[in-house]
Amino acid sequence: MNVTLAVKQYISKMIENSGPGMKVLLMDKETTSIVSVVYTQSEILQKEVYLFERIDSQNRDNMKHLKAICFLRPTKENVENLIQELRRPKYSVYFIYFSNVISKSEIKALAEADEQEVVAEVQQIITKEYELFDFRKTEVPPLLLILDRSDDAITPLLNQWTYQAMVHELLGLNNNRIDLSRVPGISKDLKEVVLSAENDEFYANNLYLNFGEIGTNIKNLMEDFQKKKPKEQQKLESISDMKAFVDNYPQFKKMSGTVSKHVTVVGELSRLVSERHLMEVSELEQELACQNDHSSASQNVRRLLQNPRVSEMDAVRLVMLYALRYERHSSSILPGLMEELNRKGVSEKHCRMVTSMVEYGGKRVRGSDLVNPQDAVAITKQFFKGLKGVENVYTQHAPLLQETLDQLIKGRLKDSHFPYLGPSSLRDR
Repeated sequence: MNVTLAVKQYISKMIENSGPGMKVLLMDKETTSIVSVVYTQSEILQKEVYLFERIDSQNRDNMKHLKAICFLRPTKENVENLIQELRRPKYSVYFIYFSNVISKSEIKALAEADEQEVVAEVQQIITKEYELFDFRKTEVPPLLLILDRSDDAITPLLNQWTYQAMVHELLGLNNNRIDLSRVPGISKDLKEVVLSAENDEFYANNLYLNFGEIGTNIKNLMEDFQKKKPKEQQKLESISDMKAFVDNYPQFKKMSGTVSKHVTVVGELSRLVSERHLMEVSELEQELACQNDHSSASQNVRRLLQNPRVSEMDAVRLVMLYALRYERHSSSILPGLMEELNRKGVSEKHCRMVTSMVEYGGKRVRGSDLVNPQDAVAITKQFFKGLKGVENVYTQHAPLLQETLDQLIKGRLKDSHFPYLGPSSLRDR
């Protein structure tokens, strides 16, 4: 399911339900973030939404020519702000949408505040407003699979090597924005950049490609840009020359921004990978997750913990993986590894996380056989495209979810691990 598309369609239906005419979108802090992630300003302007306001803003002007579409979370603060809004309405009519249910008493309070009868609709419950959520028709009813994260505590501890995952893990992505202000020598216009698969074709096409492929595609993007770059000595000697330049300039400018952005992002990812020795760290993570050689794992973990360039959190994650993999091994060196973390200067809080991880996702808790001694036999060696001769030891691990979904599709999930409600024929599909 594409969650971004689902939210976009929901917001679109809210806007369409208000009919033609100029509109203001009245939101709270969180719903503002939601809308900004799924819609660009130019897109939503095409739907006659000309103004965006916060319900908690005290300095809004009266604009009776606008219809108000309220998209709010049903918090006490929002309800109280909406009550005050309805007592002194700034817009001609209000279409109110809550992101979850509110109590009957709150609905009553809103109704009492609407003395001027400006509220056209109040909508909150899926079952009562089914058409708002009716985005697709399926012959086979969907099946809800409920999982316990503690069944697989290993997967979230591993470094991932796809573009999207590396951006999230190493740089941080907040409402489609990356803060690059700490990047050495960063230019002013690149201190914060937007990465959105909805509006960035290069990012959309490279989301799930590995780091080696990204490097190759960045190179191709730059070469393509160089071919289309206007020559400095280009002469504008006629009206047609000027018209051609003006017509092509927006596309050139957009491509220029795309190239600058992705070269900067990939460059910073590359710097962090080198600085933190992440290739070596990741290779050992994969060994701990997929192989069953305690002697080799012990030596390699200890060696990397003694490397001053391995970060505190990377060191803690390696020890967590070791603890989960060799939790009951007769020759476990976990106490020694904990001492290494102390010598490295790892905080007591982070050291305690190792014990907490075993308590959360250890063998006693897991419902499945996450750690299988036969895993090493099943390892398939692949290659990074674009990095000739470098074996892809960084993506050996397959999450438990992959096997679970495969068994679900084939109707082979064990009833003891996955009890179910409803007809078995539905589950078998």
